[in-house]
Amino acid sequence: MVYRYLLFLGLILGACVKNNPDPAWLEVTEWTLEANPTLNGEEGQLTHNLTDAWVYVDEQLIGIFEVPFKIPILKEGSASIRIYPTIRVNGISATKMRNEHMVPFEVTGVFVKNQTLTLAPKTHYKDNVNIWTEDFEDINIKLTDDPNTSSANLTLANDTLKWFNGNYYGKVLLSAQDSMWVAYTNQDQQLTIPKNKQAMLEIDYCNSVPFTNYLLFVNTNGTNENAMVTMNKSPLNNLRWKKMYILLSEVITAGPNNTNYVQAFRAFYDSTIANNLILIDNIKVVYF
Repeated sequence: MVYRYLLFLGLILGACVKNNPDPAWLEVTEWTLEANPTLNGEEGQLTHNLTDAWVYVDEQLIGIFEVPFKIPILKEGSASIRIYPTIRVNGISATKMRNEHMVPFEVTGVFVKNQTLTLAPKTHYKDNVNIWTEDFEDINIKLTDDPNTSSANLTLANDTLKWFNGNYYGKVLLSAQDSMWVAYTNQDQQLTIPKNKQAMLEIDYCNSVPFTNYLLFVNTNGTNENAMVTMNKSPLNNLRWKKMYILLSEVITAGPNNTNYVQAFRAFYDSTIANNLILIDNIKVVYF
């Protein structure tokens, strides 16, 4: 549906340029995620994967575009421009959503025929968000390997640090002997998240074997497990860090009342892969 809309929009823009050979142009570079001083560093490492932008000019929606981009604007003179940071939910390119946890980029610009207005959009987390973070910078990790089912263990590692890893990240090695990894949020780290408001899990990861994220409902009736997203494996010769935004709010809204929430992860050994490796970092649950 989104693809059809973007294709339709592209056809319209192409026709507009053809019929109006002297448009102004709006060029938008990639996003920058900045710290919000009000949050006092609660955001953790400022990694992001803001791939797209909703663009409004004078309160009219121009379209949704992958950054960076350059588009014609059939307008002259001063105009208000508002650009919303946009994510691809659950790693699906066709599912684009405004990240409501971050502020839009707003500016007044002047459009001139045959000239390009270039903007470098910046954003930060809103003042009123809650952020639960596990960045593996403390030996007291907020995730526990399940003693009953997990034969593999999550450990701190720092052998291949990147700029966003701080001093450590989480590492899991699976083998024929340690063939299953199950971990979940510690008992004292359960979250209460309101219904009907955007809630998101962010995670940086690098993996040669698939692993799955689960959202656990914890209430007086016990614990219910909801599989959310499986992080697909990458070839060993092309391992790289990625970032995913996993939408939690739809499952939470459809779930029972008076419930706390726990993050969980699970992976299994794959004998066809020489090195069963999972690296994770900067796990965040962001919600209002």
